[in-house]
Amino acid sequence: MALARATGFSTTAIHHGYDPAMNDGALTPPVHMTSTFAFETAEAGGEMFAGERAGHVYSRISNPTVDLLERRVAALEGAEAGVAAASGMGAITAVLWTFLAPGDEVIVDKTLYGCTFAYMRHGLSRFGVTITHVDMTDPANLEAAISKKTRIVYFETPANPNMRLVDIAAISDIARAHGAKTVVDNTYSTPVLTRPIELGADIVVHSATKYLGGHGDLVAGIALGSAEDMAQVRLVGLKDMTGAVLSPMSAHLVMRGLKTLELRMERHSSSAMAVAQALESHPAVGSVFYPGLASFHQHELAKRQMSAFGGMIAFELKGGLQAGIGFLNRLGLVRRAVSLGDAETLVQHPASMTHSTYTAEERHAHDISDGLIRLSVGLETPADIVDDLMNALDGETRRAA
Repeated sequence: MALARATGFSTTAIHHGYDPAMNDGALTPPVHMTSTFAFETAEAGGEMFAGERAGHVYSRISNPTVDLLERRVAALEGAEAGVAAASGMGAITAVLWTFLAPGDEVIVDKTLYGCTFAYMRHGLSRFGVTITHVDMTDPANLEAAISKKTRIVYFETPANPNMRLVDIAAISDIARAHGAKTVVDNTYSTPVLTRPIELGADIVVHSATKYLGGHGDLVAGIALGSAEDMAQVRLVGLKDMTGAVLSPMSAHLVMRGLKTLELRMERHSSSAMAVAQALESHPAVGSVFYPGLASFHQHELAKRQMSAFGGMIAFELKGGLQAGIGFLNRLGLVRRAVSLGDAETLVQHPASMTHSTYTAEERHAHDISDGLIRLSVGLETPADIVDDLMNALDGETRRAA
């Protein structure tokens, strides 16, 4: 039978929105592999197209398997509704194409994921949308920059790749006072650690490829917000503007990942803390950026809006870019790969990989140094992760000597 009361995070992630009794007793929700849906009558079909009757018409708009994923993640984020997409960028672009028009302005934080940055600066700007970068670590900067043309305030927290934090509540209050929507990329934290809507944000986006899926075997995205906003994203941004539709099989795999999300985030977070502390103590390391460290300059903000500190770490080696390349090449267990949130520990060099869409000058302006290393701490035995990193760093110490 369906759940009749509020439940804990993992119970919601495993059970929300699904009753085996309504599906021949199948414990796992079925995968609806269909492009279209038959109508009981012509009148019923007409009513669905007119929005007068609930139901599925065509899988580019909605699908029962995808619908269950959307409702389940919305429940975890504290949102009214969700719209799944074929990738994180599909979710982001579907949201922004829905709510922006020529002459509008988007104010974004100083640091963004490389593909989001490219979409904003080299995509939206071509269609008459102004993109303004503001250092949102100080909310006063947003207050000074926001204008009547501002429609969306957009940021990541923690930011990819340098782990900058933004005060979600403070920024959302300013945006709302000026009639702008706040959109937060919550990929790094997931709703296990941070729920931006509860802190005042209007819309949350995820690359579900990452922690929500959790196994590195799918590409997916999702946007969450009010029922009214998500209806617009579905019918405009997804159906008409992008067509970035998530397949039912990928939705099924994301729901599989949700079942262990809380457990995985606990392990990612505890392992990352051990790794960050080890990195901070090594003589080859100049700086470590991890919200859980007392030395992290926004540690107090992290404690206010995160229940734990996640699996992502950024750090600088004292030897700069060449030291970083040597370090990556000496690793054995840790894999050199982009993406994040997998069971495997992954390391990459943002300047030459995920953030290569920035020019060198843009990277400098947006606090992405050439020697920055991004580490996604996985689910391996923590001591093995630390051992591999320390061996690679010891090699850098020997080289420098």
